[in-house]
Amino acid sequence: MLTLDRIQALFAGHGNDYYGGEAISQTEHALQCAWQAEQAGEPEPLVVAALLHDIGHLMLAESSTTDMRHQEAGADALATLFGAEVTEPVRLHVAAKRYLCARDADYHAGLSPASQHSLALQGGPFDAQQAEAFAAGPHALAAVRLRRYDDLAKVVGLATPALPHYLAMAARCVRAAG
Repeated sequence: MLTLDRIQALFAGHGNDYYGGEAISQTEHALQCAWQAEQAGEPEPLVVAALLHDIGHLMLAESSTTDMRHQEAGADALATLFGAEVTEPVRLHVAAKRYLCARDADYHAGLSPASQHSLALQGGPFDAQQAEAFAAGPHALAAVRLRRYDDLAKVVGLATPALPHYLAMAARCVRAAG
């Protein structure tokens, strides 16, 4: 079962690994993504989702799995702690990239080489029907905003608040048991 202590341990154990072909670590990417969301004035649950959107990568690193479904693994694990306001943008952040690529050629062209490569592995841009279905979902807009923060969170040396700042925010977002 995932706990806040376990999340902290995952960042301690695998957060220094490089983030998917980029020149920053997993932790730097997560902190930058959360910082982008916080700076934009997003509600705490979306800031927490931004921080934890790639937690599945950290979890899968422990099992040496290179499964490209990190969004599902992460969202499913986070569901033991958080409600849909956190888990669904995490679950949908890959779909949001596919959606944005289908709807905006400039967005697609602006993806980093590593993100373009992962897009191909994730199924490429949505077709028109897939894009419409995605956009109709209840958490689509939040997932698209998270995706845009994700894309901006690849800056070498960017100063952000440290992990405890965002873990305190996560603690405020933990769903009450029952």
